[in-house]
Amino acid sequence: MGRALDQVSGVLAAPALAVQTPATLLEPVEDIREECNEAPNFLDSIFWMAAPKKRRTIEVNRCRRRNPKKLIKVKTNIDICPECGNLKQKHVLCGYCYKKIKMETGLIRIQIKEKEAGPFNAPTVETVVLYEGEKPTEQDEGKRIIERNRKRPNWFTQN
Repeated sequence: MGRALDQVSGVLAAPALAVQTPATLLEPVEDIREECNEAPNFLDSIFWMAAPKKRRTIEVNRCRRRNPKKLIKVKTNIDICPECGNLKQKHVLCGYCYKKIKMETGLIRIQIKEKEAGPFNAPTVETVVLYEGEKPTEQDEGKRIIERNRKRPNWFTQN
């Protein structure tokens, strides 16, 4: 090992243990901002993510998008509504018949509200709906009975 030339003073010096530091110490970023009265930049707190190096080809994109797992499944549980004849899923209420059912249950709720003379609350007893020509059975004793003055719709099964 030879003698090293001291870079600061330019004097030939003997080998020694030294720590190299910059001539002037940098001030922390926060101190500089306090002096300049600048708000912190939103980019200071962002964790930068890696970007893709190469573009995906059209073939790769199409294969990914048209993967059989992502395609729409063919439904095999289609049936015809016995009431109106439109197509519907099995064990699912027909969309065309739903409006009629909603209106009928709304009228039943209005009758319940009139009978109770107050707001419609969850009943403490079971409700039985009787249509024209139907009579209560022995099982219906102690239950709330609502009577409708019209023929029972064939989609509204008897209790």
